[in-house]
Amino acid sequence: MTSETITADASGTWKLGDLPVHRLGFGAMRLTGSAAFHHGTPSDRARSIAVLRKAVELGVNHIDTAAFYFSALRSANELINTALAPYPDGLVIVTKVGTHRDHDGEWVTSARPDQLRGQVEENLRQLGRDYLDVVNLRRMGQDSIAEHFGALAELREAGLVRHLGVSDVEPRHLDEAQAIAPVVCVQNRWGLDAANPATDELVRICGERGIAFVPFFAVAGDAGALGATASHDDEVLAVARAHGATPAQIRLAWTLHQGPHVLAIPGTGNPDHLAENVAAGAVRLTEDELTRLDALHTRAG
Repeated sequence: MTSETITADASGTWKLGDLPVHRLGFGAMRLTGSAAFHHGTPSDRARSIAVLRKAVELGVNHIDTAAFYFSALRSANELINTALAPYPDGLVIVTKVGTHRDHDGEWVTSARPDQLRGQVEENLRQLGRDYLDVVNLRRMGQDSIAEHFGALAELREAGLVRHLGVSDVEPRHLDEAQAIAPVVCVQNRWGLDAANPATDELVRICGERGIAFVPFFAVAGDAGALGATASHDDEVLAVARAHGATPAQIRLAWTLHQGPHVLAIPGTGNPDHLAENVAAGAVRLTEDELTRLDALHTRAG
């Protein structure tokens, strides 16, 4: 594979509401340091800005971010604003609210419904936007999300938010949300080696309802916020060799093969890794390879 010659349109397209995006997007979490949040060391600012600009050059038009993506010195939203504003036509920026960190970087109690407007406005300020394209409500263990999602629906009616999504949910929470307002995407932790019955069911339901399913940590695996996993099953390594690809590219390719509604938002602060991630959208797995990799996913559950 020649990563530098492949753009995000190779991954195909889907719509977040009325907003078309390439299925291979970019997650901003890793822009701020060698690992997400307060882990690792802050990133080189110029390099992170260069990664964002290269992503757009490679056709990426879906960026996932949040106001709580920051390290000791870097803010993902500020980097996005600096690198890309004035924003090009067709660029969709997705953010999330419901959880937040204090100024010291410590996680604090999830937001009350009446605090969500403040979180939306903080994202607007940092990104330099008058409205947000898509806002995901991140569930923080609540049994019901109706009150929180209802508060976001009011902000949608007020014009501060264009579309809504939900994150870290079960099928019943998606039903709750859809009874209040349209849902354009679901974000849950999920991947080749990260499975659970509820999320597998959500992937199926989203496909039936025309909702984008956007997994996070699809490449990171067990490493999560600390970065991409270095542990790869023999089957992943064998498929990677067959395609002249990296194991991370095969993980992303498997993700995209799970349905036309399944998107990918791998993140990186490395320009070379960015090109490799985007190129994963051009990997076409055979039926036999999919069967072998699907078996790994089933065992992971």
